[in-house]
Amino acid sequence: MSQNQSRRIVVTSALPYANGDIHIGHLVEYLQTDFWVRFQKMRGHACVYVCADDTHGTPVMIRARDEGITPEELIARSHAQHVRDFTDFEIGFSHYGSTNCGENRALCNRIFAAMEAGGHISKRNVPQFYCEHDGMFLPDRFVKGGCPACGAAGQYGDSCDACGATYAAGELKAPACAVCGRPPATRDSEHLFFELDHFRDYLRQWIPAHTAKDVANKLLEWFGEALRGWDISRDAPYFGFEIPGHPGKFFYVWVDAPIGYMASLEKWCQQQGERFDDWWNNPEAELYHFIGKDIVRFHCLFWPAMLHCGGFKGPDQVFVHGFLTVNGEKMSKSKGTFISARTFLDHVEAQYLRFYYACKLNGTTDDIDLNFDDFIQRVNSDLVGKITNLASRGA
Repeated sequence: MSQNQSRRIVVTSALPYANGDIHIGHLVEYLQTDFWVRFQKMRGHACVYVCADDTHGTPVMIRARDEGITPEELIARSHAQHVRDFTDFEIGFSHYGSTNCGENRALCNRIFAAMEAGGHISKRNVPQFYCEHDGMFLPDRFVKGGCPACGAAGQYGDSCDACGATYAAGELKAPACAVCGRPPATRDSEHLFFELDHFRDYLRQWIPAHTAKDVANKLLEWFGEALRGWDISRDAPYFGFEIPGHPGKFFYVWVDAPIGYMASLEKWCQQQGERFDDWWNNPEAELYHFIGKDIVRFHCLFWPAMLHCGGFKGPDQVFVHGFLTVNGEKMSKSKGTFISARTFLDHVEAQYLRFYYACKLNGTTDDIDLNFDDFIQRVNSDLVGKITNLASRGA
């Protein structure tokens, strides 16, 4: 395609989770994507930017229960807040949806049916915590105990808020049911696994062609041995989509979250009178994902294998960025550097942060630093001192 021909481009950012506010770390990705989309539109290309709230999983269910509302009420409130923050930061989504929609359920079922039909689903017994008192298997976030890494008490069964360690629920010290506080028993539960190694040859070729060299090199380290099957099911209680033909089993949130890209695009197509296949599966169309380096494994191993299995085209490129540090350190609530988008907007104009991130972002996975002294100097010197002064003199 020559440079002066209009291209058809679909762009996504990773879906923000419905159980939390948008913060300045998240904005690195959404602003970077917005800059790229604006650039493509200025060049005259048809560029559709879709995203959605990631709504399923145990944390949403627990928070809704604690607040005495339904998960649907919680995610509706969160969606409104997210849309407001993104709008005020001038991020121009073509469509911003939700993973808790009929289009997403239908696409999940379609891809899972292809997995089963192709012989790519296996069943294995997995030891799980079970609360005899409440009569249910306990998802990771329904278990609390001592962190196996630092010993901090009262931590959930998947990660530690104190030290950031991740682990299996079975590694907790003195685990207890988060609902009733009693020690859980251990029972086997049959789970469904997507056999990733069936797509080993496809992924080995796909990864270097669609990711940056440093990302590809890291991912290909996994290929020294067989790729493990991916546990794609969770036991009730779970807020999500029940798996067809498997009562009481639900799609793990990381199955339906990326499929949410497709559902959001389908919603946009419905609104615009377009055909989904003309955008996603069209060989002439292009698809780009922007993500953080912490979710590379999901987007560059599991996701392309799922798409290939389901008969869908994979992304043309996955752009991976680093994290945000503030004054050279990890964002911290105690130091006042864990700043929500709304708090920032209450004190500073959105354009200032947009400008600063535009100055700092690049095509690597290196972290970027928001240094407040540098931020003030750049805004005053470049935006106020140069651009505003130039406009004033020109007027």
